[in-house]
Amino acid sequence: MKFQAMELLFGKNTPKQMIPKVTLLVIFGILLFTITPLSYPLFRYSSSLKKNESIQPSSSFDDLNESSSLPLTSMKKCDIFSGEWVPNPKGPYYTNKTCWAIHEHQNCMKYGRPDSEFMKWRWKPNECELPIFNPFQFLELVRGKSLAFVGDSVGRNHMQSMICLLSRAEWPIDISYTRDDYFMRWKYESYNFTMASFWTPHLVRSKQSDLKDPGYTGLFNLYLDEPDEKWITQIEDFDYVILNGGHWFTRSMVFYEEQKIVGCHYCLLENVPDLTMYYGYRKAFRTAFRAINGLKNFKGITFLRTFAPSHFEGGVWNQGGDCVRTKPFRSNETQLEGLNLEYYMIQLEEFKIAEKEGRKKGLRYRLLDTTQTTLLRPDGHPSRYGHWPSENVTLYNDCVHWCLPGPIDTWSDFLLQMLKMEGVRSIEEKLR
Repeated sequence: MKFQAMELLFGKNTPKQMIPKVTLLVIFGILLFTITPLSYPLFRYSSSLKKNESIQPSSSFDDLNESSSLPLTSMKKCDIFSGEWVPNPKGPYYTNKTCWAIHEHQNCMKYGRPDSEFMKWRWKPNECELPIFNPFQFLELVRGKSLAFVGDSVGRNHMQSMICLLSRAEWPIDISYTRDDYFMRWKYESYNFTMASFWTPHLVRSKQSDLKDPGYTGLFNLYLDEPDEKWITQIEDFDYVILNGGHWFTRSMVFYEEQKIVGCHYCLLENVPDLTMYYGYRKAFRTAFRAINGLKNFKGITFLRTFAPSHFEGGVWNQGGDCVRTKPFRSNETQLEGLNLEYYMIQLEEFKIAEKEGRKKGLRYRLLDTTQTTLLRPDGHPSRYGHWPSENVTLYNDCVHWCLPGPIDTWSDFLLQMLKMEGVRSIEEKLR
């Protein structure tokens, strides 16, 4: 996704008196924030240690000071999602010993992963620098706001990464309405910032066949024209929503529309046409976006976090596939193809439709384009290091989720940069 240059706001032929005062104030505020030294956040951190003695940053704050002094990439055109992974000896910025939020199955170092270099890379866009995530800047930007992660367990993986990154500034308190780990809410009291996760593997209403039924086939019934109420009824008051989905659509599914079976994906049912997984995937995102655009009081920004490819080699997930690489790919060593390409293109197409419709209601959509970034990281998955080898469990090698610390910490680098740009971009859109 391209960021527009500041020249669009202050062209050579634009008289100063024609620029609204509000516009100038907003631009000034954004620039002032990004160049303000971090002495205030550092002071806040030192004082918070009295309340949280166990907080111990795994790295110095030198990199945060350096990144805060960099100019906004809005000063020139830059596609932050096109680039390469480069070594970062300063990483990681937390460990599995300093952050309790890491899910057990993604706690790779705890369960004996022998290498650690996968934690020491950062994303370098081709045309600019992407600052490392600064927890203090982020929390100031979202002060008094709320963020929802909507989608599958990779979305939860993302939220847990962010909790760990933010732990250098503050730990959240649990304000969840339920004890269900799939639906958690966290609040950063000092900033009045709330973060929540809503697990919905298909985005639309879905139901798995009865496991106790002797005729159980493992099928999921997907009601493609009905958004999952577990999330759509909850997000109306959120300021930011990050939507994701993908991996669950490879499973056997029966598709319903208007309460009638219209087809399936690999269901092997008589007289039911196989419409492929891509039909269900497209319909699910279309329904999810339409539901968001149909909310009466939603005024937030919707981010589509694009599909993060898995990296099974030597077989599929349940037939011996594994991910044992220890270094990232270069961009010329692999390419988006097959399922990954189809998913990505469907997301982009449906996103553009939703963005156009949402604009009529004053809603904003943003593309958090993580696909290429994660495609290049076959080394970042847990594989077998999500449990002890001696445990009596049936778990396949995990090449879908991501080790923490790990590559998806960079997703927060992207998000912070996009939020820092949001004021400028919103003004540009209004001036079109």
